[in-house]
Amino acid sequence: MLAGEGGLVATTQLVAHCLLIEAGGELVLVDTGFGTGDAADPGRLGRPFRALVRPICDVAETAVRQIEDLGFDPADVRHVLITHLDLDHAGGLSDFPNAEVHVFAPELAAATSPSMRERSRYIGAQWAHGPNWVEHEVDGDSWLGFDSVRLLPDVDAEIAMVPLVGHTRGHAGIAVNEGDGWLFHCGDAFFHHKEVATPPSCPPGLRLFQRLTVVDESRRRHNQERLRELAREHRDDVRLICSHDPTLLRSAANH
Repeated sequence: MLAGEGGLVATTQLVAHCLLIEAGGELVLVDTGFGTGDAADPGRLGRPFRALVRPICDVAETAVRQIEDLGFDPADVRHVLITHLDLDHAGGLSDFPNAEVHVFAPELAAATSPSMRERSRYIGAQWAHGPNWVEHEVDGDSWLGFDSVRLLPDVDAEIAMVPLVGHTRGHAGIAVNEGDGWLFHCGDAFFHHKEVATPPSCPPGLRLFQRLTVVDESRRRHNQERLRELAREHRDDVRLICSHDPTLLRSAANH
């Protein structure tokens, strides 16, 4: 029911869509999903989250294992770019202990000093190893009309970090230049591919879930409308993906 299919108790598949970018001799990872620490101790994710989402914490599906399966050395992941630090996006940080972890400053502040309402979404054990945080503030750059920060000037890839506040206090999207256009990973700025269509629609279960987890609903709605405009006006040179829609994951894999 969550994604608009099946009955009230039907199981719905959600994914944790991460990106691996090969840039010269370095690897750049966008989000980590659940990590080996979560697979070893799912209990640290908290009983409410496990009861609601029923995550499958399979060590074979962690980013670090999938990178190894692709024939890469996880030690070559020099940068991790975080859309936000929710427990289902940052669980694998400890699997890349030497990487720089790029995050907007308001998001890191929210995660390390959460309000009462935010405490269940951030799991300090996921970064207890002491990541090499690199905090960013919006510095006046622009990406297709959005404020942005251009990241990693010394890496052979053009990447922009774009604030998409709403789901969390410092939520970001990550735009990657593919040469013939841009891939824009919007994290949890939307959950279903039809939310950025015109006219938009969203299954009722996902709509409710977003409202329950949002920090700033008005900004979330505003940014979704901006993403719809982006999808309309740049349909030929920008691909939008999000973190949890399996349809968009399959589309990206087949692109």
